[in-house]
Amino acid sequence: MAPEDKPKTAFTTGRGLWQFTTMPFGLCNAPATFERLMEKVLLGMPPERCLVYLDDLLVHGPSFDSAFEALGEVLERINRAGLKLHPGKCKFMRQEISFLGHRVSGAGIMTEPDKVAAVRDWPTPTDVHQLRSFLGLASYYRRFVEGFSTIGAPMFDLLRKDRPYVWGPQQDAAFRELKQALCKDPVLVAPNAALPFILDTDASNTGLGAVLSQLTPGGERVVAYHSRTLDKSEKNYCVTRRELLAVIDAVNHFKHILCGLPFTIRTDHAALKWLMSFKEPEGQVARWIEQLQAFQFTIQHRAGESHTNADSLSRRPCAPGCQHCNRAEEREATNRPTGDVICRALLPEDVRGWGELQAADPDLKMVIEWLEADNRPPWDDVVAQSATVRGLWSQWPGLELQGGVLKRCWHEPATGEPRWQVVVPKNHRDKVLEAHHGLPGVGHFGVTKTLRRLRQAFYWGRSRRDVEDYCRRCDS
Repeated sequence: MAPEDKPKTAFTTGRGLWQFTTMPFGLCNAPATFERLMEKVLLGMPPERCLVYLDDLLVHGPSFDSAFEALGEVLERINRAGLKLHPGKCKFMRQEISFLGHRVSGAGIMTEPDKVAAVRDWPTPTDVHQLRSFLGLASYYRRFVEGFSTIGAPMFDLLRKDRPYVWGPQQDAAFRELKQALCKDPVLVAPNAALPFILDTDASNTGLGAVLSQLTPGGERVVAYHSRTLDKSEKNYCVTRRELLAVIDAVNHFKHILCGLPFTIRTDHAALKWLMSFKEPEGQVARWIEQLQAFQFTIQHRAGESHTNADSLSRRPCAPGCQHCNRAEEREATNRPTGDVICRALLPEDVRGWGELQAADPDLKMVIEWLEADNRPPWDDVVAQSATVRGLWSQWPGLELQGGVLKRCWHEPATGEPRWQVVVPKNHRDKVLEAHHGLPGVGHFGVTKTLRRLRQAFYWGRSRRDVEDYCRRCDS
């Protein structure tokens, strides 16, 4: 320590006033001061040769010779700086080593067995203090646990000031599941800037989840998991806004890795494919999009059943009056596993299982089988089929199976904005028309408005003609 700083460390005892001659633990600026010293001593050594955090040094290399050369340089620099190493705490030429609470090897990064054992053997918390201690230790390894915040949500709720501490079956189940997840000992790979990154994001009613992966020669490998719970106001967001929040949260969390590198964002919410094409966004959404413009990414849609690694959960209906997505999840037919694509109040109960209804229609069943096999037959095999089959065959590039439901991509004429429409079986078109022709207490609509409302979520060939006939037959 500098002579002028020694009096600042003075403390009193029964034998008088004492002061430190070397920097002790516990001073508020000691860690930062010591870290600056170590960074200065090792200035110029790349992280591919040496990593330093306070008094922990990790010297490494892809081969024995390169690691030995790096070790010699580090020891020489430490000697020149007048620092000393504790021989009993040094380990040399290891293929696997403990570093900052993790096991690091050529295979990747793993949890420290001793730390995980402490979590595994942790007794059931009996008060908030014990619960906070357990969650603090478990959270240190949250990047190893997929859906950490979702699993631990019942326990995190007990930390709220307005909640009494009542340990129930939900908390006990979450406690056991979290301990089990931490004991699986997953292996994470270290990020490599030379390999492509993939960021999977998802939002549920209670939390956000993300998985950062890389495409390696051995396949897709996980770099880290990330999750957090939604706060009170975020739980009121509509589906599209929550999914966008999941993207923002994940990109910001991993920005120290992703900044300056191209990467792919994968989401199960199709509306986000056109995220950077939003016209005149306002307020919070505009600020979020502005944040994303600092990154180089592409957005890829992946169906919900294939998006389980980001902890995909069921969606709830959009909050009324949302100004950020205009109830896009209802109009664009995205992500509902059962194929429900419109507000539940609009349709009777017996026309909600669209996948089953389509499978019962011979024409639609034929097209669905083509899509499942990814095999578009030649026109000569289709020309003798019904008008419905021929019409869908001609729109093949715009057809897609989402959650087992046949859908068609349609673009809004005024804005060019895409819409995913459910292809309605012939036997159920009248029920869809009835649901869109009017609203209780408002009255019935004309042809133009009925057709506009219907096209937000549904499609069948010559629907205009059917709407005109239905409106003409309407007695109201």
